[in-house]
Amino acid sequence: MIKNSWNAFFQSEIKKPYFNDLEEFLQQQEIKYSIFPAKLKRFLAYELTPFEDIKVVILGQDPYHGAGQAHGLSFSVEGDQTLPPSLRNIFKELVDDIGCEMPKSGDLTSWAEKGVFLLNTVLSVKASEAGSHQKQGWETFTDATIKILSDEREGLVFVLWGKPAQNKEKLIDAEKHLVLKAPHPSPLSSYRGFFGSKPFSKANNYLKEQGKKEISWCL
Repeated sequence: MIKNSWNAFFQSEIKKPYFNDLEEFLQQQEIKYSIFPAKLKRFLAYELTPFEDIKVVILGQDPYHGAGQAHGLSFSVEGDQTLPPSLRNIFKELVDDIGCEMPKSGDLTSWAEKGVFLLNTVLSVKASEAGSHQKQGWETFTDATIKILSDEREGLVFVLWGKPAQNKEKLIDAEKHLVLKAPHPSPLSSYRGFFGSKPFSKANNYLKEQGKKEISWCL
């Protein structure tokens, strides 16, 4: 179990019927298929970023479905992996917005340790089948995550890229938090308004206004 301030949330959710159904589904999937990320890394975002330390939430969809890529943080890949196209575009915007050098590694662990909660709406996937674990219960779990953050914290930045992430806006109290919306950073949509959206500087400006320490985004 999670050994930080997320533990009470986990203890509450795992007792609910939907979570039992989700666990049964995952057990059957693991018998038949390769599932990513590895079981011990599925909740890495919660482990690395305690509830009270979160400043920014970056919401992804489901994990990368290629071997060795997903490790429990949205958009992040293990250090020796080739940068996926969406992450490469995120880094291009990072360079343009903040003036960082282009990162060589796609591992976003350091962001998570600085208070950036890198949450996917679905926390597992069948190998080579994007979206294969949608509508099995993960969305209920991550919706509850977003809702408790909105309700019990103040002055957070929620970064919603693409329509699936923006559909979660209804869970967020925009009077208490900053919601940043832009097209998804994938090559299909990045030129429709993702590039030039300046999410990193906007997040830091808001945090500064809230009297909070800004995120050191450069990797």
